[in-house]
Amino acid sequence: MAQLYFYYSTMNAGKSTHLLQSSYNYRERGLNTVLYTAIIDDRFAQGKVSSRLGINAEAKLFDQQSNILNEVTQLKQQNHIDCVLIDEAQFLTTEQVKQLTDIVDHLKIPVLAYGIRTDFLGQTFNGSAALLAWADKLIELKTICHCGKKANFVIRRDVNGKPVTNGQQIEVGGNEKYESLCRSHFKALVW
Repeated sequence: MAQLYFYYSTMNAGKSTHLLQSSYNYRERGLNTVLYTAIIDDRFAQGKVSSRLGINAEAKLFDQQSNILNEVTQLKQQNHIDCVLIDEAQFLTTEQVKQLTDIVDHLKIPVLAYGIRTDFLGQTFNGSAALLAWADKLIELKTICHCGKKANFVIRRDVNGKPVTNGQQIEVGGNEKYESLCRSHFKALVW
């Protein structure tokens, strides 16, 4: 039975690594997967899901205008698809998350979406909010704060290393710009 899964966490919890492992598990059994990643995330290379561990795989790109349902429907007509995996799912629109539910409900293909729950100010991304509401399964991937507690939040740092407390919700970056923190340390720096 196909379901929509949302694997969420802060940064550095291994979301992309988990996605790549899941795709590998399907392929190892002779099953076909389709991977997607956000076009705006060009930290490693466009058209690839990449893990900090050094593994990667080819992926289709999505942006705010992409119709993932139409793309998967066309791909399914060309070749059997056993699973759709989405990296950087926080960048999906609400409409695209609805499309993912149609892939599950009408095409009967499981969808595994991986993303960050909240931004650098503790606000939920639109794609993440829709996934939290409509996914069949919610799975938290955990990482830790520098103090050893579970990290629930991420802060953005400026070029001088100081916490940023305003600005655009989306600004792509990695460890040079973002840090995962527990709620206590997040509140101390941002609130």
